[in-house]
Formats: sequence, structure tokens, C-alpha cells
Amino acid sequence: MTEVLQRFSPATRAWFGEAFAAPTPAQLGAWDAISRGSHALVVAPTGSGKTLAAFLWAIDRLASRAGEAGPTGAAPAATVPAPTTTVLYISPLKALGVDVERNLRAPLVGITQAALRLGLEPPRVSVGVRSGDTPAADRRRLVKVPPDILITTPESLFLMLTSAARESLRGIDTVIIDEVHAVAASKRGAHLAVSLERLDDLLAAPAQRIGLSATVRPASEVARFLGGSAAVEIVSPAAGKRFDLRVVVPVDDMSQVGPVEPREGQTAASAPQTGSIWPHVEEAIVDEVLAHSSSIVFANSRRLAERLTARFNEIYAGLLRDAEAGDEGTDQTAEATAATDARAAEQAAHRRPAELMGASGRSA
Repeated sequence: MTEVLQRFSPATRAWFGEAFAAPTPAQLGAWDAISRGSHALVVAPTGSGKTLAAFLWAIDRLASRAGEAGPTGAAPAATVPAPTTTVLYISPLKALGVDVERNLRAPLVGITQAALRLGLEPPRVSVGVRSGDTPAADRRRLVKVPPDILITTPESLFLMLTSAARESLRGIDTVIIDEVHAVAASKRGAHLAVSLERLDDLLAAPAQRIGLSATVRPASEVARFLGGSAAVEIVSPAAGKRFDLRVVVPVDDMSQVGPVEPREGQTAASAPQTGSIWPHVEEAIVDEVLAHSSSIVFANSRRLAERLTARFNEIYAGLLRDAEAGDEGTDQTAEATAATDARAAEQAAHRRPAELMGASGRSA
């Protein structure tokens, strides 16, 4: 295990060693800078583990503090400070914030289980999300009982800083800004820069800033935006990815696209247009998703992304039903397997689309 990982607590090291073969170069560089207290800009392509690189050190510190507080996680009444958020994650996209909240569950649960196996006090780390879609009751609850990690947007941060909610931010020591390259050169970015300075004025000491960015040039300009007048360490390991780029057409002749058979229970109005290539595209994408452990599908709009997600799940559920029907008439073991698949299909219908397709390429 690398020297950088030795800086983490035993539970975090144990979980990481069980979950991953080794840290990525981006993670090694980020953890080295972050653990030394430096502001850091992590520049790396998608799939390099940037989000975990930014969060794991903060999660480890939160878990360690929880363990130091004692078996109940509580300190003597005279020393209990007012509740406050410790880690602030800012995303320019609300949907990305929701994904990050979901993805944090794995390390939090994994570190908790590792701590229990090692006989250590399990951490109690809470996560909250605040955006323009958050109901008023939930926003009040986030202020009254602030989560350890708050996921928000630049606009929601501004609103918090200009209201009584700012009191829940006084204990922040780490600010993570995702997709910082997307806002750095815009008016929205200038507005965020002002909010970050206002946040620092609220704190006893300036928060450590960690920026996450896709490959961007010049990185020094993004770093200057991130740190303001403070120095920022740029972590930009050489990208060693190899790309296999192909242009694939799901039909042999696009001028001869045949009619689409309506699905069971589908009305004529909701059925795809005759001659539409979309059903062929959708089925081809599902085949690719099932053939790989992870996939990203880019769409031109949110509406199209949502429609495609719904279709992918319909196609996948149909594949499960076909597998069940093919097992009928076989021996009892095969019938039991079909029943299991049917239950899986029923459960899948109630799962979130991203969770369904995200798990489709994984082994049981």
C-alpha cells in the first residue's frame, strides 16, 4: 500500500484495499496535496476517480473525529459546539449533486463495516442535499440539524449566506467544487467566487478548497479562479487512456428501416413512428451497456436523456421476461431460476432507472 494511503485511518485503508486494486494517479496526487492542507485543483478525465479523490480525505477526518468522540459519538455537554456542516460540495448541476449523494453511500457504508470488523467505533457521517428543488421543510431541517456533508449549488450557497442559514456553515473546513471548469469563465463563476470569499469571512479560518475539472487548458487560470489570492496546487497526471473510437450504425441500411411493432399495452399514439431508427438505436445501446461494466450515454437534452433512460429500462425488463419465458417447461431447477428472474424484474421495475442500468453490467 502506498505511503499516501498510510495517512488515512485503519478503517479507511481497509475499505479502500478491499474495494480497489490501487489508487489512480489522480487520487495519489490529490490525497498528497489535500492531506498536507493545500488548496488543490485536480485535473483529470472522466473515470479517473476525481470525486473519491476529493471526498475520501474529508470522510476519513469526519470518521476519525466521530471515533474520538467516544462510544456514543457524544462529547461532554459543556464542550458540545453548535451543530454545523463540515464539508461543502458545490456542483453547477443539480442532477450531478444527486448522483454524488448516492455515490457517497458506498465509501460511508464500507468504512463503517471495516471499522466494525477492526473493533473500532463506526463513524456516523450524515449527508444532505440542498438545491432549488429542495422543499422548504427539508431546507429548514438542514439548517436546524446540519449534515456533516452538504451538497448544494452555487445559487443555493448564495441564498444560505444571505440568510440565517449561514450559521449552519460556520464550521466548514473543506469546500469541494465539481466541474469547476464549467463555471470559471462565466458570470456564474464570478458570482460563485464572491460567495466563496463571503464564506471564508464567516469562518474562523479559510476553508480548504478542492476543485475538480476535466482536462482544461490553461489549468493555471482555473486554479487562480479556485484559490483567489491563495496558492493552489495543480494535480494533473498524464492521461494514459487509449480510445477505441467507432462510428456504428444499428441497421444495415438506414434508408430501409422497417416498421416498428407496437409493444404490449402500447397505444398507437405512444408507439414509435413507422420507419424510426430510434428503436434500433435504443436496443443497440442496451446491448452495449450489458456487455460492459460501466457506460455513459450522452444526449442533446435532459428530455431526451430521460426518454432514453425509460426506454432502456423497458428493453431490459423485456429481456428479463424473455429469459423467464424461455425457461418454462424445463426441470424444477430451471423453473426456480425463472421465478427468481421474474422477481428480479418486478423489483427492477420499482428501482430508479440509473440504479437499474448502473447495475446491469455487474456480476452477482
